[in-house]
Amino acid sequence: MSSDLSSGAHGSPEKKKNVGFISLGCDKNRVDTEKAIAIVRDAGYRVTDDVKKADIIVINTCAFIKSAVKEAVDTVLEVAAEKKEGAKIVVAGCFTERYAAETAEEFSEVDAFVGMNRYAELPEIFERLGEGERLFTGGEPTFYPSERVLTTPPHYAYLKIAEGCSNHCTYCTIPSIRGKFRSEPQENLVKEAARLAEEGVKELIVVAQDTTRYGSDLGDGSSLVGLLKKLCELDFSVIRLLYAYPESVTDELIDFIADEPKMAKYLDIPLQHVSDAVLKRMGRRTNYRNITELIKKLRSRIPGVTVRSTFIVGFPGESEEDFEKLRTFIGEGNVDYAGFFAYSREEGTAAAKMGAQIPYKVKVARRRELEKEEARVVNEHHQKYLGQRLEVVYENIDLKRGRFVGRTVFQAPEVDPVVSFTADFAPEVGAIYVVKITRGGFYMQGKALKKDQKE
Repeated sequence: MSSDLSSGAHGSPEKKKNVGFISLGCDKNRVDTEKAIAIVRDAGYRVTDDVKKADIIVINTCAFIKSAVKEAVDTVLEVAAEKKEGAKIVVAGCFTERYAAETAEEFSEVDAFVGMNRYAELPEIFERLGEGERLFTGGEPTFYPSERVLTTPPHYAYLKIAEGCSNHCTYCTIPSIRGKFRSEPQENLVKEAARLAEEGVKELIVVAQDTTRYGSDLGDGSSLVGLLKKLCELDFSVIRLLYAYPESVTDELIDFIADEPKMAKYLDIPLQHVSDAVLKRMGRRTNYRNITELIKKLRSRIPGVTVRSTFIVGFPGESEEDFEKLRTFIGEGNVDYAGFFAYSREEGTAAAKMGAQIPYKVKVARRRELEKEEARVVNEHHQKYLGQRLEVVYENIDLKRGRFVGRTVFQAPEVDPVVSFTADFAPEVGAIYVVKITRGGFYMQGKALKKDQKE
């Protein structure tokens, strides 16, 4: 059921209401949340990070796989138990698109379900809470103003350059939840990025479900490299590119990353597997030979490049031979950092109907074996930095261990291993320090040096 809201139809919002936001899922969802916060703030609501003080709690959800759905449901139940009396719960995002119609009646804890593309209507929806209508879905695909309230540390931010996906991998629910791939016009993105730079963001992380497809649907000559060139003209120190599909990583893109000083020598390429048979069943448009040739090209054209990837293990029909090929690929150190996921059988996908589904215990065992292999590779890789001085951006503190935590330019936030270090001074969040590495391992350790300090 969908509702048509007219701006201002129910009067002005109660200015003193506090609204709390919880963002679940990926960095792309985070950007949606940040824009929703700005929309609500600009409508006169006060934003709070304390759920117990909020009059309205918005939970922006993910529903990509079963574990994300469970996290969404658990979060709603936890918030319902903690919220103050009379506070309203609004569930937004992917869960609403995928499950609200069938679960709204039994999900009495939720006062409103808001689907994709309706974040701009949140202020009006807030006014209608308690009037009986609870489902607000079916909004037209849209992009939102560049205003955002950052929820990341102030020195880095994500720039989502497109919405949806048109790749239709057989395991994936994204096209059915978020729709077909839609690039945001370059002019909008440059304006948004310029605003972030003015606010002090130094590292811009470019994301989309498939960044390499950017511009292909606009028909105006826009391209990923063209956009990156414009972004590099702005006042950022580092621009990082994530989620580049392997078959679309062009020589032009490789050369640009290699030659442009502001581009991090880092590329996240979601490979998902390396067995030709598994890749074919996944609906991927690459194969083992193309993957290995691409990695060799990257390493030869971009000295010191860091390659990150993600892999699905236990896909239907994955044989011991298929798995061994993937395990060997990981063990040979073809990728520097990787994330592994046990295949999740999602209703409505082509893969869910395939035969030869792998038992859960086998999937988990294979995932753990790959994680173990990857940890060994990372340990060995990090050993080469022992005794070296690396530039590390300070981001957090580990109070339990009494150490500061940061990352190098070859590590992306939230997904890659971090560097922990001690210092004889108080570092500032977002500042870059020279750290002498005193221990390798999965998480490198070291000591920050003062300017002009030799040891």
